[in-house]
Amino acid sequence: MTSIKTYNHDLWDHGISQGYSVNGTIYISGQFSHNTEGEFVGVGDIEAQTRQTLENLDRVLAGFGVTKSNLAYVEVYLTNAPEHFEPCMQLFKEYMGQHRPAGSCIGVTYLASPVQLIEISAIAHEG
Repeated sequence: MTSIKTYNHDLWDHGISQGYSVNGTIYISGQFSHNTEGEFVGVGDIEAQTRQTLENLDRVLAGFGVTKSNLAYVEVYLTNAPEHFEPCMQLFKEYMGQHRPAGSCIGVTYLASPVQLIEISAIAHEG
């Protein structure tokens, strides 16, 4: 029997769920730096955007009743990776603590919003 759960923040509908769990594996759509009202946070500030994006990742994980210690794989997309890599990874390491999931950091030319500097998608597990 297949067990499927979804999580949505209900801020907008782009045709995807924020999180989708199949038999305990949670696939988390790309998160970026919007607040709970859907307003963009941290224009031009990679540290503010990283913090808000990680908060949004936490929110999706909580929607499935898990925490960052359940992360198995994380993809971080950065515009201007040479400039943004160090501050972003420092905040990411602080966020993760001792937990070390697998992952990738990918430099991109642009993301969905012209002011967006970072996006994080992930795979986690329940239980």
